[in-house]
Amino acid sequence: MLVFQDPLKQTDLPRGCVATIGNFDGMHVGHQAIIRRVVQRARELGRLSAVITFHPHPLSIVAPDRVPKQILTMAQKEELMRDIGVDALLIVPFTHEFSRWTAERFIEEFLANALKVSEVRIGRDFCFGAGREGTLAMLTAAGQRFGFEVEGVDDVKIRGIRVSSSIVRDAIAKGAMRAVTLALGRDYFIDGRVATGRRLGRKIGFPTVNVDPQNDLYPGSGVYITTSRFESFDRSFESVTNIGVRPTLYENYAVTIESHIFDFDSNVYGDTVRLYFHQLLRREQQFRSALELTNQIRMDIQRSRSYFLRHPIRSNDRGADLW
Repeated sequence: MLVFQDPLKQTDLPRGCVATIGNFDGMHVGHQAIIRRVVQRARELGRLSAVITFHPHPLSIVAPDRVPKQILTMAQKEELMRDIGVDALLIVPFTHEFSRWTAERFIEEFLANALKVSEVRIGRDFCFGAGREGTLAMLTAAGQRFGFEVEGVDDVKIRGIRVSSSIVRDAIAKGAMRAVTLALGRDYFIDGRVATGRRLGRKIGFPTVNVDPQNDLYPGSGVYITTSRFESFDRSFESVTNIGVRPTLYENYAVTIESHIFDFDSNVYGDTVRLYFHQLLRREQQFRSALELTNQIRMDIQRSRSYFLRHPIRSNDRGADLW
């Protein structure tokens, strides 16, 4: 997949492509429906498929107080688009200057003249340009003037509910992992760097790896059944992950993400780890003693092992395998 970091200033672009436009945070099943249609149509026409997106999120410029935490990092978004089969990803820097571009200017200068798109497919409710004036109807009319086709792609609904990034964010915060998995069409994950902790887990018999997350958004406080995949290992490991302030051991301590990896005793400090979240076991709670905490951890591990007996890790397990 070709990646263009500032396509507005480049000339060597995938001209004649079949394109879509959007933020695509989360790459949920609704986003997948649009992008898969673009990839399919491009192959039918013998052209390149292209995704046009913006970074940072437009609200971070036009309304910083309302910008949502992003589900995916840009690197994760690139990875998932590559797995779908996108030929070109065009990342438009969203600046104060660009925020003043009208939809008409974006269509004429970029889509029609620079890219010379052959077809554009967007979600029916997607809007772009200053004042969000760029609607499907406007883009369709412009396509007739400039000679490219436009198609609106219907929303994807699950049990009658429209899948959206905001719904996914809410489900992640609640720890509703089954709903998140359904909405994403894959296992939900975050990436992070293994950091040095205070090693209290090892002292009570359950060594953990502390994860410094790269993602802005991660699940709410609780204990989760997870799968851990380290960059230095070509396999995944069963694990149980706690997110929270560890109230039994600390008072008013910062939120941490720490995972106990089953049957694992390697030094992975500084390594990158991907955590896949499968199920919320329980909310974080304060215990009366360290002994009571360790007994609960044993129960958490037992329940997690039972889960993996029913849902074993596949060889070379990766979230992208589910696409």
